[in-house]
Amino acid sequence: MIRTEHLSDSVTLHLGDCRDVLPTLARADAIVTDPPYGMNAAIGGITAGKSSRWALSSAQSAWAEKPQSWDAEAPPIVLEFPKMADQIIVWGGQFFAMPPARGWLVWNKIIRNFSSSVCELAWTNLEKPVDCFDYSHGQLASEGKFHPTQKPLPLMGWCVRKTTGAVLDPFMGSGTTGVAAVRAGRPFTGVEIVSEYFDVARRRISDALRAPDLFVEQPARAEKPAELDLTTGRP
Repeated sequence: MIRTEHLSDSVTLHLGDCRDVLPTLARADAIVTDPPYGMNAAIGGITAGKSSRWALSSAQSAWAEKPQSWDAEAPPIVLEFPKMADQIIVWGGQFFAMPPARGWLVWNKIIRNFSSSVCELAWTNLEKPVDCFDYSHGQLASEGKFHPTQKPLPLMGWCVRKTTGAVLDPFMGSGTTGVAAVRAGRPFTGVEIVSEYFDVARRRISDALRAPDLFVEQPARAEKPAELDLTTGRP
């Protein structure tokens, strides 16, 4: 069952499985997303936190040769993204059978010698050179950690600014991409399957709508014409 909430005229969130929601949506300008790709499954036998939610068989998965603890649903729907949007940014894109691309994005986490990757990659269909964003993994704590695979808000803001138009995130998680889109003054549609994360995303994006970025130009308001002083003929 899909639950839809309109936070504003330009921001809509869907609680439900993106496989059910995406066919009901119009083509997007841009998809900016961080889908489950089971990276942790390859580290010391750890099972990826999202894997149990995606119950396709290995025969349906683009990862048929990968460990079964890796997420099985993400690849099929990710491979459909080029049919759904003109501009696409997919974190973890190296794990999917995406077409060759020149516009890869790199998140350099700066901190070295810890258990996770020291950088992460995003596949894009953008006709731009490879680009890199330097942001310490350790700074995530200062933003508030709401999701086990949460990306930093400055990183997702950087991604959003590389695209134009309305932004769609089929794997919304805790809503970081949505917050980045709202702060950039962009329409946003998010889809999340887990109700707890959906509620966090709704709160974070609602807060962003109430506190717009002062550096983003807001729609101009109609100004009241100046009244003339009838004695001097001046405003």
